[in-house]
Amino acid sequence: MLPHPKRAAVVDLGSNSVRLVVFEGRGRNPTAIFNEKAVLRLGRGLHQTGRLNDEGLEQAIMVLRRYHALARAMRAEPFDILATAAVRDATNGPSFVAQVEQSLPGVRVRVLTGEQEATLSADGLLCGIPNADGILADIGGGSMEVVHLQAGRMRAARTLKLGVLRLNDRAGGDPVRARAIAEEALESVPWLDQGAGRDLYLVGGAWRALARIHMEQTGYPLAIVHHYTIDRDEARDLCGVIGAASRRALERLPGISRRRVDDMPFAAVVLRRLLRATGANRVVFSANGLREGWFMQLVTPEVRCMPPLLAAGQEMAERYGRSPALPPALFDWTAPLFPEETPEATRLREAACWMSDTGSHDHPEYRAEQVYFRILRQPGVALDHHGRAFLALTMALRYDAEPDMDFLDSARMLLDMTNLRRAEILGTALRLAYTLSGGTAELLAGTALERGAGKLTLFLREGTGVFAGESVTRRLDRLAQALDLEAATRVTTPGGPLFAA
Repeated sequence: MLPHPKRAAVVDLGSNSVRLVVFEGRGRNPTAIFNEKAVLRLGRGLHQTGRLNDEGLEQAIMVLRRYHALARAMRAEPFDILATAAVRDATNGPSFVAQVEQSLPGVRVRVLTGEQEATLSADGLLCGIPNADGILADIGGGSMEVVHLQAGRMRAARTLKLGVLRLNDRAGGDPVRARAIAEEALESVPWLDQGAGRDLYLVGGAWRALARIHMEQTGYPLAIVHHYTIDRDEARDLCGVIGAASRRALERLPGISRRRVDDMPFAAVVLRRLLRATGANRVVFSANGLREGWFMQLVTPEVRCMPPLLAAGQEMAERYGRSPALPPALFDWTAPLFPEETPEATRLREAACWMSDTGSHDHPEYRAEQVYFRILRQPGVALDHHGRAFLALTMALRYDAEPDMDFLDSARMLLDMTNLRRAEILGTALRLAYTLSGGTAELLAGTALERGAGKLTLFLREGTGVFAGESVTRRLDRLAQALDLEAATRVTTPGGPLFAA
């Protein structure tokens, strides 16, 4: 029997909801294997009463007992409860914490300060977008944390009483009054204008609900909020639509949960004020936040320093591949085909080489489609939508899919012509490499590609088990055609250099 994988569980005890997430492993990209949420609205009425919602308190104890039992049954260690704005600000917060700890012997509730909450949110965002540059805004029910990020480093942070529940209460349910409250709060943060011309990163359930609405309205081909990106004008228009809509109109909008309907106008108000205060050019939605930031504290410094895209590729290779030695060899083998690639293109090509054997255990009739959707829809945090589409299309073509097959439509919609062509070249090259080598680094070492003036030459070393059979010739011709070159094959002697004169 295989050893039980390490697991860890965290409860995010927020003003609006209480959520349990169980992570498996200690890898660079957090893998959540369980996620359950209960909407308790502990922070409802906090502005008027100064207390946590009594009805929510009764339910919270029951829910937390369940979450503790689930974590123990899943053998998750550690099990942490992180309480945020509502608990830290409420007069009955300390008594509630004491009641929880009495109900769950051995468990401590960690009440986060605003700065701690902001730091964990930033760590969670940087887990998936390590070079994030701009302003992060993490909105909850009771507070919103804003963080200044510069090239992946946290420069400043503030916590503001602009959570959607609290803002609704403070404004008496009036979005017009909420606008003035939001403006005043944001004016108190002098460095928000450092976001001018940069990105605004949005973390939190209310923001994710806005993203889903926009996806539905635009017919976006990939229903993944993480890394979903829209420009400033699109974000302003979305806020205008949400802010002006009646409750009935909001309920009819596709992509919105009924539980979020009351929050949406206030989320839209805050986002529009943020766009004005920061001057950001783009809005980038992130599914990563406080919980992923907590998880990254469990990861060793060596693993944390790994590029997340490369780590994602290596994790997939370990899970699905047959030879750990082949991906680095493929990376070198395909390099001559791309003499002027950008650093980002190089990173994607390296990840593709690591992912290139992920269909080895699938049914041969469905490998291309299975691998395509596995990569396009994987839960990993490392990939933006362009990267998902590029790698998924490359892998489908590596498994001999035709470029015009219907199931590839989503990738074609997300990629421009340059990257479509690049995916075709790389996928075709990987197909040729596997045909030659049978998925082994030893046989691949007896081959090489050379891209010269008007010609693509495949070199084969005699006596190494590789030869230019019909399938090799056909795939070499297809690769040369994708490159607008003429195909040629040269056989070299066993003891001589691979690139013979």
